[in-house]
Amino acid sequence: MSDFDRARETSEQPDRTGVEDAAPAGAEKESEADVAREPDRKPKSERDTITADEEKDDARKIVTGEARYTADYRDRFPDLAHGKVVRSDIAHGYVESVDTSAAEAMDGVDAVITPFDDVVPDKLYSSSGQSYPEPSPWDLKVLREHVRFVGDPVAAVAADDPEAADRAARKIEVEYRELDAVFDPEEALDEDAPQLFETDDVENKQSGADYSRNLESHFEGELGDVEAAFERASNDDDRHVIKTEWETPYQSHCVPEPHTTIAYTDEDDRHTFITATQVPFHTRRQIAHLFDVPIRDVRVTKPRIGAGFGSKQEMAIEPIAFALHLAAGRPVKLEMSRQEEFTALRFRHPMQMQMRTAVTDEGDIEAMDLYTLSNSGAYGTHGMTVANNVGTKPLPLYPRVPNVRFAGDVVHTNLPMGAAMRGYGAPQGHFAVEAHMDEVARRLDFDPIEFRLRNAVQEGDLDRSVAILKDGDRFTRRIRSCGIRECVDRGREAIGYDDLEQPDEDHRKRGVGMALIAQGSGVAGKELGAAQVQMNEDGSFHLQVGGVDTGTGADTMFSQIAAEVLGCTPEDVVVIAADTDLTPFDYGAYASSTTYISGRAVKNAAEDAKERLLEWGSKLLDEPPDVLDTGDGGVFSERTGNRVSLEEIGYEATYGDDEREHILGDGNHSTDESPPPYGAQFVDVTVDTETGEYELNKLVFAADCGVAINPALVEGQIEGGEHMSLEYATSGDLTFDEEGNPEVLGFRQYGMPRTTDHPEMETILVETHEPTGPFGAKSIAELPTNGVPPALSNAICDAVGVRLTELPFTAEDVTAALDEQSAGDG
Repeated sequence: MSDFDRARETSEQPDRTGVEDAAPAGAEKESEADVAREPDRKPKSERDTITADEEKDDARKIVTGEARYTADYRDRFPDLAHGKVVRSDIAHGYVESVDTSAAEAMDGVDAVITPFDDVVPDKLYSSSGQSYPEPSPWDLKVLREHVRFVGDPVAAVAADDPEAADRAARKIEVEYRELDAVFDPEEALDEDAPQLFETDDVENKQSGADYSRNLESHFEGELGDVEAAFERASNDDDRHVIKTEWETPYQSHCVPEPHTTIAYTDEDDRHTFITATQVPFHTRRQIAHLFDVPIRDVRVTKPRIGAGFGSKQEMAIEPIAFALHLAAGRPVKLEMSRQEEFTALRFRHPMQMQMRTAVTDEGDIEAMDLYTLSNSGAYGTHGMTVANNVGTKPLPLYPRVPNVRFAGDVVHTNLPMGAAMRGYGAPQGHFAVEAHMDEVARRLDFDPIEFRLRNAVQEGDLDRSVAILKDGDRFTRRIRSCGIRECVDRGREAIGYDDLEQPDEDHRKRGVGMALIAQGSGVAGKELGAAQVQMNEDGSFHLQVGGVDTGTGADTMFSQIAAEVLGCTPEDVVVIAADTDLTPFDYGAYASSTTYISGRAVKNAAEDAKERLLEWGSKLLDEPPDVLDTGDGGVFSERTGNRVSLEEIGYEATYGDDEREHILGDGNHSTDESPPPYGAQFVDVTVDTETGEYELNKLVFAADCGVAINPALVEGQIEGGEHMSLEYATSGDLTFDEEGNPEVLGFRQYGMPRTTDHPEMETILVETHEPTGPFGAKSIAELPTNGVPPALSNAICDAVGVRLTELPFTAEDVTAALDEQSAGDG
C-alpha cells in the first residue's frame, strides 16, 4: 500500500476524537435540557434516604412465609373452582375432534371448554405485554385448533378441586390430523419445509415477514459502507478480517412462583383478575380486546410476585382462566404446574450468530457486521424485538466504529415459543460480540482489555448504532454518563488479572476472561410511568404507583425516592402499587424501566406535592416559599432555621380553621431516552486438560448504574443476574427429541446451579451521575445477565487456548476442542 493510498484511506475515516461534530440537532437540544436537570445531582453529604441500604419492605414477610402470592388469595372465594389445561401431544397438526363426554360426566366438574365453544374467543391476539400498537404479530388463539408444538393448549377443565380437574383433563380424548413438523430454524427457511402459518393466519405482521418460508420477520440496518470497509481490509496487509460463529440454546425462566391467575366477576359485573403479572395495564387492554368488553369493566390487580424475569410480561394464562370462569359461572383459579413451566410456557430464544470485524494493525476497528438467526418457536411473541436487541445492546459498546451492519431473521419452528426473558436478546448478543472481541484481540496479539478500551464507549460519545434499525436520528443518543473504564480498572484489580498463579499440577491450567457489558434503561420512546402522592393528616403519605415490584425491591426504592423529596423517612411512605382500578397507568416492569421511568414519575409526583408543602410551610412560618425546603420530617427555613413538622402541616391542611386542602402530587414520565448502564464481568477459571472439567474460582462484576438508590438491593440484583448468566453458560438448556417432545420436565433434569455450585462472587458499584435519571440513577436489573458466557469463553481460551462457541459449555466440549487443537498441531 502506497503512502498516498494510506493517506487517502485515513482521510475517509471519521475523526475519532471529533464525533461531536456529527451530532444531530436533537441531540444538542437534549444536552441543553440536561443542564436544567442538574439540581437532581446531590452530593453524598446531602442525601437523606437515597443511596441508603434500606431493608426491603417485604423481606421479613417473605422469609417467614407470611407474604401472600396470587394462589394465597383462594381463601377469599368459598366457591372457587380450579382449572386444568389439556395440551397437545403432537408437534404439528389440526384438532379433528374432542370428546369431552367422560370428563363432563365426572362428579365435581363444572365446565369443559374447547376451541369450538362460544365462551372461547375465536380472535387472534399477541400474548406479549408490550406497548400499543404491539410490535409482535397477532398469531395466537386462546385454545388452538391448529396446534404448532407439543404443549399447545387445546382444551381446559374447571372442577371443585385440583385433583378432580386433573382427573377430568386426563379423560378428554383429542383426535388430530397430524402434519409434518420442522424443528431446525435453518431448515424451516427452506421453501419445501413444513409451513406453520398461512398468511391469513396472522394479523399485525412484522417487517420482512414471509410465512411461506416460516419467516416471522427480517430486519437490517447499516451505518457507513460496511462492504467497502471489508473489501479494503481484505486487500490491505495492514488490516485484517476476522469472522466467528456462535450458538445459544433455549433457557427457562425458572420462576419460583408459577404462572397463577384467579378470574371472577364481582357484584358490579366487573371482570377482575388477581394475577401474577409484570404488566397489569397491558393485560387489561388485551383482555378487553380479546373478549370484546370495555376496558372500564376489567380490573387487573397484582399481589406480591415470586419473580417474573420476563415470563410474566405475557398474558399467558389469563384468557383461559377467564373463559373457564365464564363457562363455570364461578371464580376460577388456574395455576401452572412445574412441568408446564418447563415445557409449555415461555423461554429465552435460541439463536445462531455470525460476527465479522475489520481491524487495523494498530487495533482500530473499522467495520463490524453482526447477523442473527433467531428461533422464535411456534409463535411470534417478542420475536422481532428480542432479536433487535442482539445488536442494539452490545454494538453501542463501540460507538465510534464508522461502519456497522446488523441484520437478522426470526423464524418459526414446531418448538415452544420464545419470549421476553431478562436481558431480552442482550445475553445472546453479548456472547457473540464480546467473545468475538476477545478472539480478535488474541489473534492480533493485543491484550483483550487494552484492545477493548481502545475502541470502547466513553462519556460524550454520540451513539448512532443504538438506532441502527430505526429511521432518522430521533433515537441517536449522547452518552452522558459512562463509568466503564473505572469498572474495568476496579474489576481487573479484584480478579487479579495481572497477578495470576498457575496450579501446581501440569494438567490444570488457570485463566482469566472478561467482557464489557451494556443494557438500556427502558424502551426509548415507548414508555410511560405515572404516580400520585397523597398526604395524610399525620404527615405520612400514600404513594400510588402503577409500576410493578416483581420481587426486586422496587416498592422500597419508590419510597426512598419519594422520601428524599418530601423530607420524611421511607417508613412514612405507604406504597400502593399496580392495581388498574386504584393506581395511575404504567407500562409495567420490563426493559429495565422501573427505576428510570417509574422512579422518575414518583420523583415528579413527590416534587408536585412538595410545592404544596412549601406553600403551607410558608403560611405557618410566615416566610416566603423560596427560602424553605423539606427535611427531617418537616419544612424548614434556610434563612432563619425555623421549622414546622409535616404532621403539623398535615393536620392544619386537613382540619385547620381557614383554607383546607388534601395535599396531592401528580407525576408522569415518558422519554425518548434510554441511557445505558455499563458493567465489566470478570471470570477466573481452572481447566483440567485431562478431563475437560473446569472450575470457576471467582466472579467479579463491576457496575455503573448511575446513582444506586439502594446499594444493597442493587447488589442483590447483580448477584441474581450473575446466577442466571452462570446457568446460561454452564448448565441451562432445554432439549427435545426427534418428534419435538420436551426432554426436560423439571429442575432435576434442567440442572440449575445450586448455591453450593457458586464460586466466590464480588460486586463493585461504580457511581456516575445520569442527568436524565431520578437523582442520577440508571437501571441495573438486566445488566448482569449478559456477562458470564463471553467472559467464561474468554477465560477458558486464556487457560488452554481453545475457543468454545456453543452454550452451555460442558466438559465434553472442552475435551473435544482440546482434541481438535491437538490434531491440528499434529
